Amino acid sequence: MTRPDLLETLHTTFGFSAFRGVQARVIERVMARQSTLAVMPTGAGKSLTYQLPSVMLEGTCVVISPLIALMHDQLRAAEANGIRAASLTSADQNREATIERFRGGELDLLYVAPERASQPHFRELLGAAKLSLFAIDEAHCVSEWGHDFRPDYRLLRPLMDAFAAVPRLALTATADAHTRADILVQLGIAAEGLIVAGFDRPNIHYAIRHRDNPVRQLTRLMAEQPGPGIVYAPTRRKTEELAEKLADATGRAVLPYHAGLDPAVRAANQARFVASEDMVMVATVAFGMGIDKPDVRFVAHAGIPKSIEAYYQETGRAGRDGDPALALMLWGADDFARARMRLGEIEEERRAGERTRLDALAALVETGTCRRALLLRHFGEDPPERCGNCDNCREAPGLIDATQVAQKLLSAVYRTGQSFGYGHIEKVLAGASDERIVQRGHDRLSVFGIVSEEEAHLLRPVVRALQARGSLIATEHGGLALGGDARAILRGELTVPIAIAPKPEKVHKTRRGERGGAVNPVGDPLFEALRALRRDRAAGLGVPPYVVFHDSTLREMAERRPATLAEMGEIGGVGARKLEAHGEAFLELIQAY
Repeated sequence: MTRPDLLETLHTTFGFSAFRGVQARVIERVMARQSTLAVMPTGAGKSLTYQLPSVMLEGTCVVISPLIALMHDQLRAAEANGIRAASLTSADQNREATIERFRGGELDLLYVAPERASQPHFRELLGAAKLSLFAIDEAHCVSEWGHDFRPDYRLLRPLMDAFAAVPRLALTATADAHTRADILVQLGIAAEGLIVAGFDRPNIHYAIRHRDNPVRQLTRLMAEQPGPGIVYAPTRRKTEELAEKLADATGRAVLPYHAGLDPAVRAANQARFVASEDMVMVATVAFGMGIDKPDVRFVAHAGIPKSIEAYYQETGRAGRDGDPALALMLWGADDFARARMRLGEIEEERRAGERTRLDALAALVETGTCRRALLLRHFGEDPPERCGNCDNCREAPGLIDATQVAQKLLSAVYRTGQSFGYGHIEKVLAGASDERIVQRGHDRLSVFGIVSEEEAHLLRPVVRALQARGSLIATEHGGLALGGDARAILRGELTVPIAIAPKPEKVHKTRRGERGGAVNPVGDPLFEALRALRRDRAAGLGVPPYVVFHDSTLREMAERRPATLAEMGEIGGVGARKLEAHGEAFLELIQAY
């Protein structure tokens, strides 16, 4: 199969005139029946690397995916492009019909969960028809080193070995070198089959701020970003609280999502979000992995994520369509205090690895340099020193050597017995004599009143930085104690630089010519009319608007104003099936303008 053949199918089926990134390399290996592990960032078009071969190869491509919602989302998109696809899940009512279609060779794609794929009866079913490919989505789930390990993924190797002639394509967006090596072993893919695309998502603006008033901070974000968004909250209770308060504060549609909700409510909230063009979902991290929604304009964390890998994956749910998007993290020192306390609950063999991940996250939060560069170096890349599209590059924070203040603070914690909270320590250092301090004799300590007025302003950011890096840890009763590298700091062996964010706080300053959160940057009425038509047709079909056409496709229509179906077919994202289904209606609207 030649590159021109692939490009012709790419244009006819998907409406694209060229491959992106490493898509062509991956697809050419699949077409040559070579097993491959492709590490591609979210939004880089991983699904295309198996969907296009599924149309061109004889037989059915079996896609193993971890979430039903993700399967159904990709199923809708595939069917909209004329691909013969189905899923076998507990939520499907047409199981027998799907099996008959598979046995009869009438499916290009068959989606299943790993729990089903590992069952003997499913192996028997696969033996009843010709297979073209095994595609393992979210392949990091197979590795104990991955951040979302799923034991059932470990059972896929025997299934695929039973069909040794069928090539394997493993796909993931988040895997460091250690995890990649493990995936290759666990799925039986040769080392030369590894293809790693760059991890950079240049359209995402990264911003990290200290959390002081999350409702106010998120309300400001929502005012600046009118499109769909996701807010991740650390607990179910916080999820519901934030959803209610943000809805009241903004007047926007804001709904909660967490595992404790009634399944019917949870499913309805997710369906509303997927179909919406401006709704915000407040959720625990259970939400989003199964969403292929391309037009999410922002992802905000109301607390720290589990790791840099989790942060990368969760923020990657923003801007999958390539348009500008924002990732905002709001953090507090108590986030890190709780996370470090939880390390003691983890089995000992995993504890060191989890501590390393938490330290890496603390470095991302506290850095005064380019956040994107630090993020990409974590995944083994060698990026430029500045990206120009994170908060530290846009508005450089002041970098201060706060080592001396940190030494005074740590010394006060030690000399007061490592059992008092920050408020008490601050009073001791500032020389504020109250009954509690006098009762305990802390007014007679050498650290009493040793910080100047200028240094006093640094105490709070310094205690946050020390807690983030683990130099200060929370005791069981809410006090502070020395931890990690605290003694090395006291001995002068380590420095404590801190970044002071610029004032006033700005989430994202939009540059000239940049769309920011706006999907219609020039205020074109035709674009809005096209969007309304798309909304109506999507509602009639019972699919989300983006399944009909992406915003970028509508913008190109508004700009080029095609006059014929042939010209409409040259618009990016308009394949043959979509041209047949929607071309006349959109042409008629364009001609009216």
